[in-house]
Amino acid sequence: MALHIHEACILLLVIPGLVTSAAISHEDYPADEGDQASSNDNLIFDDYRGKGCVDDSGFVYKLGERFFPGHSNCPCVCALDGPVCDQPECPKIHPKCTKVEHNGCCPECKEVKNFCEYHGKNYKILEEFKPSPCEWCRCEPSNEVHCVVADCAVPECVNPIYEPEQCCPVCKNGPNCFAGTTIIPAGIEVKVDDCNICHCHNGDWWKPAQCSKRECQGKQPV
Repeated sequence: MALHIHEACILLLVIPGLVTSAAISHEDYPADEGDQASSNDNLIFDDYRGKGCVDDSGFVYKLGERFFPGHSNCPCVCALDGPVCDQPECPKIHPKCTKVEHNGCCPECKEVKNFCEYHGKNYKILEEFKPSPCEWCRCEPSNEVHCVVADCAVPECVNPIYEPEQCCPVCKNGPNCFAGTTIIPAGIEVKVDDCNICHCHNGDWWKPAQCSKRECQGKQPV
């Protein structure tokens, strides 16, 4: 009886070891970051240094072969130390260029500005226009607008008016001046009341009229 118990104990000691080794595998427990990093270090990538060149799309070119690295690059030659690319002297872009494309080795102007912009409106080169009655403008070849503002002469009257579409005021009734509160024409003597005769100063319309008293011609008593 003692022998059977001893053998049973030995059997129980052996079985857990077998179960443990069979049940636990690496698939059940993912590797930690350190193990994953070490496994990635073992990956092998193609190395074309000294053998060829690769463009932006991943195409491989042999040594000495001419290729374009990208759609907007200058042509290159594949060399041992990498691509050796052309560096041409590109023409200058026109200062009036409004649309530039970069689809080749050198930028290219596709549209040149041939108009002037003034107060939100476009005008052709050498076109003349009047943005206001007092302004005269022209679109210059430099795409700049040059304007001249009318210099109005001083009106020779105290009651000038502005006509539609005219810049400067005009004296509708000719030169005049003030005699008190009365406007009198220039160039003649005017009797403003029974006792005073007035006339405007020559050329000095802004000055009050010069008046002189005469014998009053009031109503005679009956």
